[in-house]
Amino acid sequence: MNKPHHLRRLSVIFLLTCGSLIGCASQYGHILAEQDKNLVGSHAAGAATWNPLVDASVAQLLGRCPPAVQPATFTNASTFTNAASALEDGVFNSATAGLTPGIAAPLATGPASVCFIGIENKSAEELGDFKDQLYERIDTQINSAETFRAISRRMVDAALLETRLRPDALFLPANRAAFAAALGRQGAPVDYLLYATVTSGTTDRNKSSQRDYELTLEMVNMHTGEFLKESAKIRKGYSKNRASKWWNYGWFDQGDG
Repeated sequence: MNKPHHLRRLSVIFLLTCGSLIGCASQYGHILAEQDKNLVGSHAAGAATWNPLVDASVAQLLGRCPPAVQPATFTNASTFTNAASALEDGVFNSATAGLTPGIAAPLATGPASVCFIGIENKSAEELGDFKDQLYERIDTQINSAETFRAISRRMVDAALLETRLRPDALFLPANRAAFAAALGRQGAPVDYLLYATVTSGTTDRNKSSQRDYELTLEMVNMHTGEFLKESAKIRKGYSKNRASKWWNYGWFDQGDG
């Protein structure tokens, strides 16, 4: 057998085998298991960035909001009698009702209703399809809390359309009243307004950069205008190669200049 011809045949077989293993398609997909880590984006934030931000900020915010239902205790059963009478009289005082000092008065006797207005993106990146997913993730976590329930997004959009108001216009008392009335006619009384804001800050160093992503949640009391804010932050580095990660964030604090 001619040796060069034999080598050419082996080369063709090898190339065909590699092609069959790699596949003709330019993309390959597989289902991720629950324990698989989220893919870290190489050019923008992704699930590994947004999901922890949502989980942390929602947990912090709901933990600070006044509870709508006081927990039952065997040691102080008269608390609920005093609290109920105070609510019936239209005046609620934590001292006279027997509640723990320092805890704000509950806004409602049952689960407080939260109207999630939307997400405002002030970052350097486009959220793309993550914007709706972030909305649904925040909305679902609020609805799963025992002391809060979220108002349907469809009702919120319908009320904004009916009142012809922008989300930032709801900070005016008259606009809040009109918006609340529109939701009330739909059978969805509202206690809190919830706003979400995404911001970012970028630090460049030659061909590498660091971007600080921050998600801020602002809960506004519909009746008093008082508000609470909580935020979560994740820092992410972007480099041209893997060695740059060590060079910028390595053992000797090279990120200082």
